[in-house]
Amino acid sequence: MTENEFIKYLDELGIDVDDDKLNKLEKYYEMLIEYNKVMNLTGITEKKQVYLKHFYDSLTIMKVIDLNTCDTLCDIGTGAGFPGMVIKIFYPHIKLTLVDSLNKRIKFLNDVIHNLGLKDIETIHSRIEDYAHNNKNKFDIVTARAVAPLNILLEYAIPITKINAYFIALKGKSEESNIYKNALKVLNSEIIEINHFKLPIEDSDRTIYKIVKKGKINNKYPRNPSEIKKNML
Repeated sequence: MTENEFIKYLDELGIDVDDDKLNKLEKYYEMLIEYNKVMNLTGITEKKQVYLKHFYDSLTIMKVIDLNTCDTLCDIGTGAGFPGMVIKIFYPHIKLTLVDSLNKRIKFLNDVIHNLGLKDIETIHSRIEDYAHNNKNKFDIVTARAVAPLNILLEYAIPITKINAYFIALKGKSEESNIYKNALKVLNSEIIEINHFKLPIEDSDRTIYKIVKKGKINNKYPRNPSEIKKNML
């Protein structure tokens, strides 16, 4: 995806692009490639592929929700900052929290934040299940990109999502509903939209799940990883 193609496809998503945002993305890309030489941030390094599979893909969240109406967003298992950091560049009003279990990724993200001059971002070095227990019902939107099967993601994300707010999972191919039906029931949540589409240019499958948290849930969630593995919802 060239820069011109990137601008064109973002326009189709209703996303405004200006020179400041493009300059920040370019710096982000350069830092991603430089840091990737010494740590495993991404297997995708070719510029056109980064713009397609990381930058554009992160912003496809706009297919299911208007980020202009969001005040607080938490990106769990953020890795190199996708989708959270890209969302912040385009929607700077959002108060962003990035959670990742590897401290070297957090150090990378902190350097990106400093070099791009971004504000109102908190980076958290923590396993999400630990972070969640002290941050219940906190965010307007919680996001996760790939990371884990949906039934596991739900248990991590729903506890920190506000009641009547949204967990949005960005996935590749869609998952069978019998995998996550029970998790939705236990976590008092409902899928209100499943958006299937093809990524432009290469036509790879993408699925976005928009899930609303309908009410209170048992305070024991999320459980620790060994319990989740032993008895998945």
